Amino acid sequence: MAKAVFHKHQRVFVKPVGTWALIEKVKPHWVKGVEEPVRIAYDCGLGRDFQSAELSEEEIEDPETGRWRLMRAKNKWQSPDECAHHPFPGSFPIVVTDEQDWGGWRVPGAEYDRDPQLIEYQARLLASAPTLMKLAEKMEALDQGADPLPEGLRSLVEVAKTTLKRIRSRPSDTSDKDTRAA
Repeated sequence: MAKAVFHKHQRVFVKPVGTWALIEKVKPHWVKGVEEPVRIAYDCGLGRDFQSAELSEEEIEDPETGRWRLMRAKNKWQSPDECAHHPFPGSFPIVVTDEQDWGGWRVPGAEYDRDPQLIEYQARLLASAPTLMKLAEKMEALDQGADPLPEGLRSLVEVAKTTLKRIRSRPSDTSDKDTRAA
């Protein structure tokens, strides 16, 4: 039995012709008495139908997030004695997202002083974000398999897909309702 590899309006490279094209129609070939199509052809508007072996999908560049890491910066405005109640007196966390140890996330000193435990937790969470995103992408890939997922795992996969959709969309693509729910 055949499964569709490509979908309508997907951009593919047509190897025999040596050009890029959009799939205009997905054409399953049915046989009487069989529940699934025997083979699937793709109409790319180039004069004949192509099989999946003759097509290749466009590779989407996955932006490399790099190695995010948690660093500590010296507190310029308070001495270690003045902030003895902080988890790490005399310093505050920064999440560095660039190889040259600059760029990333920092918190104002006054905000850190208000709730240092919360800011430390947020810093660890932010530094772990690329790893958590890769985990969500692997969970999203589970949904592509032919086997049905158990209900508990299915709900986790849906949460991963929704989260990745929010991450990948531009701010103008989301409604205010979606933003408030996050």
